[in-house]
Amino acid sequence: VQLQASGGGFAQPGGSLRLSCVASGFSLDEYCIGWFRQAPGKEREAVSSIRKNDRTTYYIGSVKGRFTVTMDNAKNTMHLRMDSLKADDTAVYYCYMTDTVTWHDYWGQGTLVTVSS
Repeated sequence: VQLQASGGGFAQPGGSLRLSCVASGFSLDEYCIGWFRQAPGKEREAVSSIRKNDRTTYYIGSVKGRFTVTMDNAKNTMHLRMDSLKADDTAVYYCYMTDTVTWHDYWGQGTLVTVSS
């Protein structure tokens, strides 16, 4: 499985960014795909995810109502729309995929999101 993340960058507080993660090289029937993030000096945390089969979504409390995760199964692409960004959202965001049959995790490279005035 290869995961290619993109879309990070700079935004001012209150601004928006969209992250994308393209998955390839797999034939999983059941999986969950999403994002972790790690800010400097902080623990890594799960931000959001979506299950392929039933589109069940997860959001960490601090991003609920501001971030939206969607998935295009035909393109094996997952997007994270991030609105009303805050300085606390500054982190390296990592795309991941979990095979929900074997519970094996796959990771993509990180993409940096910086929110600052």
